[in-house]
Amino acid sequence: MKGGGLREPAERIFVKEATMSKVFKVLVLCTGNSARSILGEALFNHLGAGRIKAYSAGSKPAGTVNPVALETLAQHGVPVTDARSKSWDEFAARSAPTLDFIFTVCGNAAEEACPVWPGHPATAHWGIPDPAQVEPLAARREAFEEAYHSLEKRIRAFLALPLETMTAQESVLAARRIHTGT
Repeated sequence: MKGGGLREPAERIFVKEATMSKVFKVLVLCTGNSARSILGEALFNHLGAGRIKAYSAGSKPAGTVNPVALETLAQHGVPVTDARSKSWDEFAARSAPTLDFIFTVCGNAAEEACPVWPGHPATAHWGIPDPAQVEPLAARREAFEEAYHSLEKRIRAFLALPLETMTAQESVLAARRIHTGT
């Protein structure tokens, strides 16, 4: 090679750049952490393709994940690993991951007094009607589909943002615009 310099193979350069980029940590909150927040966690992880590490939690966790939430995700080919209904207290502890963004997806969780989150993440509310409360079962499945598509649309729009170059305030304003559709 002329110039005497050593060059790294392109594959190695790509791997270095990929591993050096920031992985954003997202928490999706709902009161029971059994339906909407589970959908949000799985969608953020799936669509974020390594750029996002998402978690979900609830202020009063139901203790179980709604089976129709898991069914809906499976029908769309969204992998779910270790889905469980858990308390938001896990993410307020000192040992918790430092979060970048928190999204509430139900009105109750948005209005509750939240813990003080380590790192003071940016927060936004993306209210989605609760599909778990819909009866009969066929209507509940349709409500889960609607919740899935609403979250998917918002998450795709959020992931299209240049998060790496945005301030926390800019990302919050953008997330609120995504929610309202403006």
